[in-house]
Amino acid sequence: MPSRIPVDRHRTVVSVLREAAHVNADAEAYVEPGPAQRSAMTFAEWDRAADGVAGYLAGRGVGKGDVVCLVLPSSIDYAVLYAAALRLGAITSGINPRMGAAEMTSIIERTRPLVIVADSGGATVPAAPGDVVDKADVRRAWSGPPPASWPELRSDDPVAVVWTSGTTGKPKGAIFDHANLAAVAAGTDVLSHPGDRRLSPLPFAHVGYMTRAWDEIANAVTTIITPTPWRADEAIEIMERERVTVAQGVPTQWALMLASDRLDAADLSTLRVAGTGAARMPAPMVAELRGRLGVPVVVRYTSTETSLGTGTTPDSSDEEVATTVGRPVAGVELAIVDDEGAPVPDGSVGRVLLRSGAAMRGYWAAEPGRGRSVRELVDDDATRGVLASDGWVTTGDFGRRTPEGNLQLSGRAHERYIRGGYNVYPAEVEGVLGAAPGVGEVAVVGVPDPVLGEIGSAFVVPVPGVPTPELDALRAHCRTTLADYKAPDRLHLVPALPLTAMAKVDKAALARRAAQLESARDGAATIDETKEQLSR
Repeated sequence: MPSRIPVDRHRTVVSVLREAAHVNADAEAYVEPGPAQRSAMTFAEWDRAADGVAGYLAGRGVGKGDVVCLVLPSSIDYAVLYAAALRLGAITSGINPRMGAAEMTSIIERTRPLVIVADSGGATVPAAPGDVVDKADVRRAWSGPPPASWPELRSDDPVAVVWTSGTTGKPKGAIFDHANLAAVAAGTDVLSHPGDRRLSPLPFAHVGYMTRAWDEIANAVTTIITPTPWRADEAIEIMERERVTVAQGVPTQWALMLASDRLDAADLSTLRVAGTGAARMPAPMVAELRGRLGVPVVVRYTSTETSLGTGTTPDSSDEEVATTVGRPVAGVELAIVDDEGAPVPDGSVGRVLLRSGAAMRGYWAAEPGRGRSVRELVDDDATRGVLASDGWVTTGDFGRRTPEGNLQLSGRAHERYIRGGYNVYPAEVEGVLGAAPGVGEVAVVGVPDPVLGEIGSAFVVPVPGVPTPELDALRAHCRTTLADYKAPDRLHLVPALPLTAMAKVDKAALARRAAQLESARDGAATIDETKEQLSR
């Protein structure tokens, strides 16, 4: 069994990996199953390769405070480059190759990277001021010499800038330092045990990877890199073959695995916990997943800016996992406030605030200074609206605290719509509709309406082989739990919900589609329909 490295033994993630390369030298740090060949790297090999790549990057002028952009999918190459940049004191800016050209250009223009590493067979990298090198060239440096000297590193040195999805505008970059990563390691509980073998579908450019390096190294966690594109049968085969102990996925991925004929035949006896998040999972699905896998199911909630948040426990009920995101994990504080910042009573909906040592230091500035400190990199104006001087982060989500102390999300601030003067939170409606007969997946968006200001438009993926849901039935189902004005006004049956690059439902795309469909109805609505709307 690998040894766990205590968080308080080190000041930087670099020194954690140095120790891991000795005490857990032969433990696998990464595995790429691959379509034809399995690739793996131990902690000792990772440390050595990072030295060689650090020498390569230093030879190209990269030093403390410089930015290195990685336009790469999740891979061992990405992990080596991240570790190499860390020990040079450089800042890694991961860019998901699935990002659009405009988003990518925006990030590169603002970070002004000294070096961009990409895959010549992957995404096209926009014209950039720095060097653009191929990952194959970097890989040849794994066995090369390290730099002539190493910089002195501090716990408050910035290590990464992690970008938001950009669905409501240009992506914003959250800056994290070594101390942030140490706080994440201190707050990770059931999802990280020494020697875990973890299968995670998250892109490495996501906060779920970039800020968890300290935790994964300290616990000698083996990261099993999910192949792209993701396929349910392949994920199940990998879980069995690689003896996965922790499997994570969004509800859509778990639903596809539950529908696979290969699940029940697979030997998943090494599995100890299944994790989910990003969207609600209906209680019957939680129960089915728990029963067929034979392990607890836990849900985790956070934001890019907070990195740590809340979670359920292995003892949580199916209903808790389905309808809440649990309680604050170790080191995290939770507050729910109104629009003026005053606390709201338990059970009332308000803005969700989180505070911990894992929270970002601020947003990346449009024109950052070229110094070496976080202060010179932060956009104070943009940061002030999200990160308060006392450390509280406004997550952008609405939610309420249940009588049991769990956080129940109601929806994103930018997704809230106002129907006839009443606030409607899509996540709340989706949670109820998801349990309605015939509903497989559901997403609700607000759409402009000349009578009520905005109305609810529900996109539903029907369950195959059962009666197709109808609007009147869904509205009636909603009224059993929610106020009548929260019931959807429109129903659109679709074969699948669109997803963002982060495997979340693309609400922006659905809102555009709903508006188009509503526009097509203009002139077709009758006086009776208008009267009916006003009566709802």
